[in-house]
Amino acid sequence: MNPQRPELGAELNHLCIRSSNPLRLARFFADAYGMDRRPIPGGWHCAAPGRAVLVKSGRPNSVDFFAYAFPERGAFTEYRRRIQAGPVTLGRNPSPLFDSTAFAVTDPDGNVVAFGRRMDVAELSAVDLPARLQHIAFRTPNMERMVAFYTDRLGFVVSDRVEDSEGTLRACFMRTDHEHHSLALFGSAETRLDHISSETGNVSELAAWADRLAARHVPLHWGIGRHGPGNDLFFMVKDPDDNLIEISAELERCEAQRPAGLWPHEQRTLNLWGTAIMRN
Repeated sequence: MNPQRPELGAELNHLCIRSSNPLRLARFFADAYGMDRRPIPGGWHCAAPGRAVLVKSGRPNSVDFFAYAFPERGAFTEYRRRIQAGPVTLGRNPSPLFDSTAFAVTDPDGNVVAFGRRMDVAELSAVDLPARLQHIAFRTPNMERMVAFYTDRLGFVVSDRVEDSEGTLRACFMRTDHEHHSLALFGSAETRLDHISSETGNVSELAAWADRLAARHVPLHWGIGRHGPGNDLFFMVKDPDDNLIEISAELERCEAQRPAGLWPHEQRTLNLWGTAIMRN
């Protein structure tokens, strides 16, 4: 395969999840993940160093928006100029955590993705364990169209594709910076949020997070395992709305010109150590 374009230089910064019971979901994030919980108009803001999740009323298993941040003004201004010159319609910034220069676009499945400058805010945490919000994943019946939108229109870079024996795309992992993926898509009959993931430092911290959740009677739903694409250690739990919430460690760091990889659609691809959630 041919070498790819350079990454955007942005990272997943925060997101807003919809819920039929925002308070219950916000309490889960606050208790399980040691996040400060405070009210905002129409919902809740849960935050800790490196991670911020807004919770608002709406259809469960969907997001109001998810947001990528650039570390400095020049890179963001250049990206906005490039997107404005293309065929994508720029929408209003939906995020209270970005300034007025931010903008949003809507993908083919109706998910709203915002882009802005990173706003550094000191956040308190009730747990002395690192976990930086790192990627988001969706299930979609429109794999090729969704991948084309994020790569051709928004400039995301494909790190790995997962195809079945007939060449049908079943999963795709895309990056916006040097980390293997900040967005993942899984082929499914459903259109919904699949999971959100936070990256911790190493396997010892991954185990400490599992111990913390176990102490709060939150069982592991999947893992501990190792993904093929990304080569990261991980486990997942389910939140009260049945979203998957992942903690991972040691995610692959990609060279800028790393070519896209191709994996077979099988359980071992999604978990080198055992069984996998196949989303089909």
